[in-house]
Amino acid sequence: MSTNGSVETQLVDSALRTWQQAVDRATKLFSRLNEQELEREVAPEKNRLIYLWGHLLAVSDAMYAQLRLGERLYPEFDAPFLKAPDKTVPLPSAKEVKAAWDEVHERLRVDMAKLTPAEWVERHAVVSEEDFVKEPHRNRFTLLQGRTAHLGFHLGQAVLVK
Repeated sequence: MSTNGSVETQLVDSALRTWQQAVDRATKLFSRLNEQELEREVAPEKNRLIYLWGHLLAVSDAMYAQLRLGERLYPEFDAPFLKAPDKTVPLPSAKEVKAAWDEVHERLRVDMAKLTPAEWVERHAVVSEEDFVKEPHRNRFTLLQGRTAHLGFHLGQAVLVK
């Protein structure tokens, strides 16, 4: 392990690297699939790959506001990818999802890298200031860890599709 920087800085760096590795794996997996391949279900009568990709995009886009970094770019993706089950509403095209995916993740990469270790342990926007006093573990850092695990879970589903 590098001895450059504080332990806190090294922990944040490790978490950001883990997040970026998961994003890069998902980008590689989904971006190489064509429209027909993206229609495959992860299991019979379950979500299609295009839905999983859009779901992961919508969750990542929400992170921007949840981390208190600014406004989301694509809140309109919540309706088809977070609020409605797959196959119940029309979805954006793979091309639209890919363009949004790239933009959201580049913006997150750049802006998350600007946060200091002290800022990472500040509350995230999903918890009130009052509740944060009682539960200081509900911070930006743990939100990042949770979203990284979420991405890894769905990526695991996607790679099993034959």
